[in-house]
Amino acid sequence: NKMEELRRKYGDATVQRMMPRLEQAFRGLDIPFKYGGNTCNTFDSHRLAAWALTMGSDKQDALMERIFRKYFCEEKSLSREEVLMEAVEEAGLDKQAASQVLSDASAFKDDVALQKKKFARGVSGVPFFLFNGMEGVSGAQPPEVFASIFEELEQTSN
Repeated sequence: NKMEELRRKYGDATVQRMMPRLEQAFRGLDIPFKYGGNTCNTFDSHRLAAWALTMGSDKQDALMERIFRKYFCEEKSLSREEVLMEAVEEAGLDKQAASQVLSDASAFKDDVALQKKKFARGVSGVPFFLFNGMEGVSGAQPPEVFASIFEELEQTSN
């Protein structure tokens, strides 16, 4: 259950603050947000996202929009191949090629592993800036944050 998972991961108080903001954001976009349904293994959806990116970010965006709608609006399980294939078709992508990706367990596995590694480094927002392979800044930041990082890097390099 999505709500149970959110409560387990973030705690009741955080979820109670978060849900009204999510509902308002989706309402503002005229998107019917629902939080029913179950959590699931999303590995194959990540592999399809990596595959779609090979055709361009616009193709990946189209696919991800369909995948997010399946999960957040239609309460469908992304671990079901037919749900993913619906998203592929709705995004106007090649169903046969997508099916080949899904049938090969190693296809785009390394791409997903790299994304997971980035997330483990704290990459949770876009844009993400990594400095000297160590310090990262996630999401849009004011100029002062970058100035501070640059000053610190300059001091440590001297």
